[in-house]
Amino acid sequence: MSEDSFILVSNENELKNGSMKLFNVAGKNILLARFNDQIYGISNRCPHMGCSLANGKLNAYIVTCPCHGWSFDVRTGQNQRSKDINIQVYQCKLQDGKIYVNIPDVI
Repeated sequence: MSEDSFILVSNENELKNGSMKLFNVAGKNILLARFNDQIYGISNRCPHMGCSLANGKLNAYIVTCPCHGWSFDVRTGQNQRSKDINIQVYQCKLQDGKIYVNIPDVI
C-alpha cells in the first residue's frame, strides 16, 4: 500500500470521539467513525437495501442501519449476524491533527 493512496479528508476536530460523519472521498461516500480516539472508515451504504449508515446509530464499534437494523463492526466491516455479509472498510490514519483515508484504487 502506497502512502500516496492516503487522501486528506478532514481536520481531526471535525470528528468527535463516539461519533460518525459522512465524507465524500474521491467520489466515494465513506462513513468515518471515531471510538477510543481511533478513526475507522466504512462504506456508507448498507448492503441490504442501500440505506445510508450515516443516519444510523454508533454504539462502541458497531453501527446499526436505521432502515432495518442490520449492524456492522466499523473495524472489520463484518455484519453482526452473518459472517457472509461485509461492507467495504477503508484504512484511516491521524497525522498532525488531520484525518487521512486510504483509497486504494486512486492513482
